[in-house]
Amino acid sequence: MSVPVSPTEEDQCTLTTTTKARPVHEVRLGRIKAAIWENETQNGARHNVTLTRIYKDGEKWKDSNSFGRDDLPLVAKVADQAHTWIFENSGGSTNFDPQSIDV
Repeated sequence: MSVPVSPTEEDQCTLTTTTKARPVHEVRLGRIKAAIWENETQNGARHNVTLTRIYKDGEKWKDSNSFGRDDLPLVAKVADQAHTWIFENSGGSTNFDPQSIDV
């Protein structure tokens, strides 16, 4: 038995499934890419980074989150550039409290 959905709920479902979140910034060196994502929290904006390796499989471009030995120097550089972008674009604040860590 199906439950009728009002047009507003249906429109909202369509909007949710077809609207794709996009990163606020991307860093790419060769086939290694970092996508920087911004999430609003009660404490302000927070950033997360996803690292991917881009490769071609036949005629299709694909990506993977697995890296080979020779990819690692570029992964380190891309991660460093992503860190720099986040730091420069978040006003330099990290909201990190070293006193909160139990040693």
